[in-house]
Amino acid sequence: MPRLSPEEINQFLSEPGILMRIATVRDDGSPLVTPIWFIFEENCLWFTPREKSEWFACLRRDPRVALCIDEQLLPYRKLVIDGIAELCHDVGEDDLWRDRYRRIAGRYVPAAGAEAYVQETIDQPRGLYKVALEGAKMRSWRMPVAGEPGDGIWAQRYYRPGTKLSKN
Repeated sequence: MPRLSPEEINQFLSEPGILMRIATVRDDGSPLVTPIWFIFEENCLWFTPREKSEWFACLRRDPRVALCIDEQLLPYRKLVIDGIAELCHDVGEDDLWRDRYRRIAGRYVPAAGAEAYVQETIDQPRGLYKVALEGAKMRSWRMPVAGEPGDGIWAQRYYRPGTKLSKN
């Protein structure tokens, strides 16, 4: 299965409207997965948990995360990242990064709607986190596109040796 090139990853992460799912670890060790808005800037994924969200509490206790960013249409690009979330601005520092918050909202709704969303939620403090791609473990894949062989839709490790699509 084709992996995304660094250029394809950058382009994919910069497209508007694609959600990210963040997996964190609860107190009892169970996983918590939350779909969230994000923005890709400075080779980092930036996101903003609300002060009262469960996943914010999880991140405060344990910054290890798994992130999943994918699309529903062909070529079904997928990116999974295991990394460490860094708290860049804590609750109460929102004014220092409000423009980034506007840019995040602007990836999901038109400019006027993004500004309205920011103004409607301005009194609800958030934290600002980032996960740097450098140093994170990343896995990516997509379906073959025009001109690529169509027989590699799974990674070879999934095929039983000696079967139709196995190269072993």
